[in-house]
Amino acid sequence: MTAVHVVVPDGIDDPARPSGGNTYDRRICRGLAELGWLVHERAVPGSWPWPDAAARASLEKVIAAIPDDAVVLLDGLIASTVPEVLVPAADRLRLVVIMHMPLGRPPPGDEAVDTSTPERAVLSRAAAIITTSPWTRRWLLERYALPAGQVHVAEPGTDAADLAPGTPTGGELLCVAALTPNKGYDLLLAALAAVADLPWRCVCVGALVRDPGFVERLRHQAGQDGISDRVLFAGPRVGADLDAAYAAADVLVLASRGETYGMVVTEAIARGLPVVATAVGGLPEALGRGAGGGRPGLLVRPGDTAAFAGALRCWLSDAELRQRLRHAARERRETLSGWSQTSLRISHVLAGVAPALSSRPG
Repeated sequence: MTAVHVVVPDGIDDPARPSGGNTYDRRICRGLAELGWLVHERAVPGSWPWPDAAARASLEKVIAAIPDDAVVLLDGLIASTVPEVLVPAADRLRLVVIMHMPLGRPPPGDEAVDTSTPERAVLSRAAAIITTSPWTRRWLLERYALPAGQVHVAEPGTDAADLAPGTPTGGELLCVAALTPNKGYDLLLAALAAVADLPWRCVCVGALVRDPGFVERLRHQAGQDGISDRVLFAGPRVGADLDAAYAAADVLVLASRGETYGMVVTEAIARGLPVVATAVGGLPEALGRGAGGGRPGLLVRPGDTAAFAGALRCWLSDAELRQRLRHAARERRETLSGWSQTSLRISHVLAGVAPALSSRPG
């Protein structure tokens, strides 16, 4: 049995802070164990990816305790920020980094923070890098000139789910994302205000604690636009509560400014729900197409509120379009892969760098 030490941010199971990255890390830990790996999970406290001195010291202690020549799987939120800890460690450990969201590609508005240098330093010393989409792999190869054979793709899996019944009018809108500027909630509210003449209701499911000031601005924006009684900020939901939110919806709406994949897109597709979203990063790849070639949703330019409002108006006012997109979503649903496939891909990457199965990369 080969061991892998999985280094993750503390709190990945906190129901108040659900995220795609947390879900991915948890499912991979379980999947690798089922495949026969001896998984040593090592949670590191701190406000990752912006660690303070205490967080860096905690990580240094965790890394120092891992035996020489061990395989170490690191969440990118940690790995991308601490070259002073991980670059020296690469001389004695086999580091594999999962890149959920490259920090060298900051969200719009945060370009002043240069995170590419520390990220490049760590990735250039990693034995392998795992991305969650082909788009992210391409971006890393272009940005950091990494060897192509070093960077791999393991797309998130999707759990099977019952089909959402939908409503005749298509007016039950659902957004599943933490309430942060990068998820484009301000753009979504502006688009919703532009279609206030049509019948709809929008439930926003996501953590409210990551940027409280932004949440307050959203509440004020909804009030100013006269739609506060039609927009529900429901907070985070997991398990059966999240399933219920999907089951009650007609369509997933997501106005993100940046996405490397977009796990909520495939979660919606698994329930036969079409998607209205921005065409950012790996999101179009996650959306995919049905067997007949139809895209199970509408994609618009990121940051274009008028285009997003136009897509919503098309969805809400065109019953034939809704039916066509629902059909494409059900076709695409049949092509989704499960988490076992994701774990198997990562297992193959880890096996390629494990000391018992390969010579150490030079």
